[in-house]
Amino acid sequence: MTAVNRLETDRRFMAAAIRLSHKHSGRTATNPSVGTLIVRDDGTGPMIVGSGVTAIGGRPHAEAEALAEAGALARGATAYVTLEPCAHHGRTPPCANALATAGVVRVVGAATDPDTRVSGKGYAILRQAGIEVVEGVLAEEAADQMAGYLIRSLKKRPQVILKIALSSDGMVGRSGEGQVAISGPLSRRMVHLMRAQSDAILVGIGTALADDPELTVRLDGLEGRSPVRIVLDRQLRLSPTSKLVQTASRVPVMVAAGIDADPARRMALEAASVKILATDSHEGRIALPEFLEDLAAMGIANLMVEGGPETARAFLDESLVDRIVLFHGVGEIGAGGIVSPLRNTDMPKDFRRLRVAGYCKDRFEEWVRKI
Repeated sequence: MTAVNRLETDRRFMAAAIRLSHKHSGRTATNPSVGTLIVRDDGTGPMIVGSGVTAIGGRPHAEAEALAEAGALARGATAYVTLEPCAHHGRTPPCANALATAGVVRVVGAATDPDTRVSGKGYAILRQAGIEVVEGVLAEEAADQMAGYLIRSLKKRPQVILKIALSSDGMVGRSGEGQVAISGPLSRRMVHLMRAQSDAILVGIGTALADDPELTVRLDGLEGRSPVRIVLDRQLRLSPTSKLVQTASRVPVMVAAGIDADPARRMALEAASVKILATDSHEGRIALPEFLEDLAAMGIANLMVEGGPETARAFLDESLVDRIVLFHGVGEIGAGGIVSPLRNTDMPKDFRRLRVAGYCKDRFEEWVRKI
């Protein structure tokens, strides 16, 4: 096989491993959802003999799953891993050692693990065992898939995904009217899928009061994938009769409050299974950088910010947004409309457009900032 053909083969199988890694996005706790393929060629062309993705809850790792499926066929094979194999000992051996013990002769990796227990050490173990290692194949694509894990490791906060639905005249709603339908049903289904892949979803108290949202996943078969729901509510104004509070015993709700919030309101919400998060304040607002550090310490790696415009602007002003998702509807809102805090024509300069799609009549754009 020529070097060019080998590179093409590596990219093809790595792309397949990245697609596989999406299977458990949002379901692997503090570990990233990694994909691994074991591929061997006995002279008739490369063939997948084992595949694995990080198990729900974070264990076993993808490499262990793939090696178990491949069995003896792993000996002499190539392993494609979307993240550098782990190098630290727990109750099970490191994945790098497991690959070497299984007799894998070549490992193709995508992203490097920033965890200081792993970074570079996993590849070093493989090379010391005489295994050929190829790094950085589709590294950017793999990093995009596990951005929450990487950002939490590097910046000690979750990846913040800002979602905005805006009308053709740049509005996100109409003052005093609560929820206003802007995008179509397919776009709304995509939003529910985004929720299912997130660890938490956040709104400001203004949105919670005006819209009375439920913020759950309402897709057939994915109802159990609803993320933790968070409200920024410094003065604890959230009503005990709201949909969020009424469903808190079924899907977790956290309210970020100031230390000066009314104790009686705190007790009422806690009695309804709402968890109150004590937060620092800065200039009369919740201190977002410190708050995000607290969320990361709880294991939250992907935070979806859904509303409203004031909350979105606060995250943007603090340069805490990593990914921006815009759903452009075709209708106008007109007089009384609430202006969007952001449009595709005034993106922060360090964001690049990653993808564009059409959902029926709606237009979808995703913008990302380099990790």
